[in-house]
Amino acid sequence: MSKLIYLHGFNSSPLSIKATLLKRWISENHPDIEIFIPQLPFSPQLCAMYLEELFFNQQEPIGVVGSSLGGFYATWISSAFEIPAIVINPAVRPFELLHDYVGINTNIYTKETYELTTNQVDELKAIYVEPIEYPDLIWLLQQKGDEILDYQQAVDYYRDCKQTVEEGGNHSFPGIEKYFQEMVDFLALN
Repeated sequence: MSKLIYLHGFNSSPLSIKATLLKRWISENHPDIEIFIPQLPFSPQLCAMYLEELFFNQQEPIGVVGSSLGGFYATWISSAFEIPAIVINPAVRPFELLHDYVGINTNIYTKETYELTTNQVDELKAIYVEPIEYPDLIWLLQQKGDEILDYQQAVDYYRDCKQTVEEGGNHSFPGIEKYFQEMVDFLALN
């Protein structure tokens, strides 16, 4: 059985709209694919350790989809384990962006309160991939209307990867479901 891992973004959860849509679509159209959407730890170091354990010694075909900060983690996982990844409106250098969130935060889905520290933000630098080692394994799905992240940064960073860049849209990537079958094909899960 193939396995698809979906990595949510910063301050998100497995209950996000994209995660929910993808999980439902996979169960209806590809019941032979196991989809797993973990609640990622807030600490980047703990998250990296968790993901290494999750992907280490995988025997079945596996692919990863990551959105926003999850796209950053998916890029790192793709490089570390040489597996295909799809990044949706990814955070390219989140260690430059998350300093504005240092302090107490509340997850919008789980209502869990946590503290993000400067050291935790800096931990992201340790897994930053530059340059991308296996660009043929990554597909960028980007909307220019992303109000949270600079789309051009992603287009430039993933320049050697497969890219689909749409006009308009926003950070939540409305219409993502039209790519679900192509995503499964790209990840070679069917």
